[in-house]
Amino acid sequence: MRILLINSDIGYGSTGRITSDLYHSIIASENEAGIGYGRECTEDLTGNIRIGNQLDVYIHALKTRLFDLQGFGSVKATRKFIQQIKVYRPDLIHLHNIHGSYINIKLLFEYIKEMGIPVIWTLHDCWAYTGHCAHYTFVNCNRWKTGCHNCIQKTLYPASYLFDNSKKNYNLKKEIFTGVENLTIVTVSNWLKDEVKNSFLRDYEVRVISNGIDLNIFKPSISSFRQNNHLENKTILLGVASIWSDRKGLGLFNDLAEKLDNNYKIVLVGMEKKQRKLLSGNILAVSRTNQLTELAEIYSAADIFLNPSMEETFGMVSLEALACGTQVITNKYSANPELVNEKCGMIVEDINAESYMTAIRELKKMPKDANDCVQWAKQFNKNKCYQAYLDLYKEVIP
Repeated sequence: MRILLINSDIGYGSTGRITSDLYHSIIASENEAGIGYGRECTEDLTGNIRIGNQLDVYIHALKTRLFDLQGFGSVKATRKFIQQIKVYRPDLIHLHNIHGSYINIKLLFEYIKEMGIPVIWTLHDCWAYTGHCAHYTFVNCNRWKTGCHNCIQKTLYPASYLFDNSKKNYNLKKEIFTGVENLTIVTVSNWLKDEVKNSFLRDYEVRVISNGIDLNIFKPSISSFRQNNHLENKTILLGVASIWSDRKGLGLFNDLAEKLDNNYKIVLVGMEKKQRKLLSGNILAVSRTNQLTELAEIYSAADIFLNPSMEETFGMVSLEALACGTQVITNKYSANPELVNEKCGMIVEDINAESYMTAIRELKKMPKDANDCVQWAKQFNKNKCYQAYLDLYKEVIP
């Protein structure tokens, strides 16, 4: 098989790491693989195809900022990329994130429809079937079910500061993304599958292949994190995010810090310097790390991991914590309940400090067994995930 993967990044961020790991799995299975990408790439994979250049990304992003046209820039770059696809002659195209200001979705899908190439499209968020946003649970918006308009999240990713083009975007996406002869959609959770089945993509076959993690990295690890930060006698409540905002629960952590006594310490990983001045004094802010072994050590040092985000199409950070033997408290929204059961954590009904404090005290009094957390996480071994993709490739390629 010759597989072409397409994603905004390679090796960076969650989807970038998934794409690079999948690439290596395809190669290891004695098949061929290439990646088309538009933004960042780790040094070991720079031999793949970059779609356009940094200037193309800036211009596309500016078009989005002004006119709300994410996915409709990068015309010249996409035409060149299509010529490169023709030379590569893939047996299958595997799409991941096609937003990120690097590719023209209209040109790409016109080519896919014309050539009849089998396509698998893994949805990591909700952007494919909305007129603007990648997530909508936090604001409880259901306009995507009938037709987006007057977007209440216009200034959020992919942000537009002038025009609201959500109605036109919705109709264009519906026209562009439907009618592909051989397209299989993969979602990373059952929750996202149900959402897709309520969207204009409902007529496609939808499979669920969960994201996987590297259990050789995310495992109970010897950690000096407590000692290094003078937290030997504290109950550590941990939160991790690549970008922190109230949508990820930052406000809730601040509320908790004001209410919990001095026996507790909240640790937030992924904080930017400018955000730190807004934090309560009972919060230890840690910069984002790309060293996964370091992250595993922090997970292992924590007593309880908190994931108050309402917008998790999978919830990778919860799974990483569980794999390190750390119990998890999350909420009932989006895909969160799919990763936590009664043996490894708790699910709260309401997202407020009181509900989380009650759950924290209950787990403090009757903690979950670390081994139960690890055993639950083992079903999400990344090798199992990538093998499911290899099996799907063989199934859909004629």
